[in-house]
Amino acid sequence: MTKLTWGMIGGGEGSQIGPAHRLGAGLDGAFEFSAGALDHRPDAGREYGQRLGLAPDRAYGDWRKMLDGEKNRPDRVDLVTVATPNATHYEITKAYLEAGFHVLCEKPMTMTVEQGEDIVRTARATGKICAVNYGYSGYSLVRHMKAMVARGDLGKIRLVKAEFAHGHHADAADADNPRVRWRYDPAQAGVSAQFADCGIHALHMASFVTGQEVTRLSADTVSCIASRELEDDAMVNFRMDGGTVGRLWTSSIAIGRQHGLTLQVFGEKGGLRWAQEQPNQLSWMPLGERLQTIERGEANLSPEADRTSRVTIGHAEGMPLAFANLYQDLAEAIRAEKQGSPMDPAANLYPRAEDGLRSMAAVFAVAQSGKADGAWVDARPPMFR
Repeated sequence: MTKLTWGMIGGGEGSQIGPAHRLGAGLDGAFEFSAGALDHRPDAGREYGQRLGLAPDRAYGDWRKMLDGEKNRPDRVDLVTVATPNATHYEITKAYLEAGFHVLCEKPMTMTVEQGEDIVRTARATGKICAVNYGYSGYSLVRHMKAMVARGDLGKIRLVKAEFAHGHHADAADADNPRVRWRYDPAQAGVSAQFADCGIHALHMASFVTGQEVTRLSADTVSCIASRELEDDAMVNFRMDGGTVGRLWTSSIAIGRQHGLTLQVFGEKGGLRWAQEQPNQLSWMPLGERLQTIERGEANLSPEADRTSRVTIGHAEGMPLAFANLYQDLAEAIRAEKQGSPMDPAANLYPRAEDGLRSMAAVFAVAQSGKADGAWVDARPPMFR
């Protein structure tokens, strides 16, 4: 099968997220890394791109030159990943969608709800894929949780509890560390810090697994380190459109927590628990029975889990493989579009622009509620109300 071609904007040398994308995109052989504008410093971006194997004429100095260079090529890239600083996501994603490219954008997709609605409308108008990198939804057992909920194993879902808490910003002495400081500066981060950075991953996971969307929420936000303008801890209660009650805690000052993304789902007939730091195990407690451990890679799991389990049982799978599952989904979606054929429903799980928009609406709702002492507010974007 002919490889699809892939380009990347951002994610240059020293980037935290760039290597995970390159590993994920290349893992299955579905995509060939063909073009890139990898650094805000043009010469550094071109040089690094060529070191990674890009042809000199497709190692671009910036995203605009890449757009101009690719849009009229007969072999132009099939998918563009946007992994630049948050404030640039909207402009770049919109420009590439309008030029007819499929896009995978890092989260947050935009900086405002209005921008998010514009991206949704643009994607719909162009008919192009706009995916958002909620990469944790690519884990095999997270998809198995979703399948279990959908087929009714848990009965009606009563409660979902999500956490994304770490302690890596707990040192007040880091107040002037530029790698930390910008996250709590409204001029650079927007209206939210910790919830916009980590909390939206947990919130997306709750919606992804339950198949329900958040309708309203109440938030208690606090800056535990007083010099910070934006929150470093938040507790959010929310309600979902299927009647499920939600609880979410996110923090960057929880010393002793490392990554901290966990999800628990409780229904009438059983409960599930999954943690990103132990992604190969899923705890399952059927009502009135003993606690069970479901292992990634074991026999007789769901199609959604089977197609995304890549190594034999007992061996660790991690974040780059979860990213690879999203790229595998996107490859199938792009091929289906090219061929005019349906795609496998078990692969049709990549997060959409609509998910990115809902996350941004939730960010603003959390900020509004936090300033109003936890008042309940509508968490839906206006176009979905």
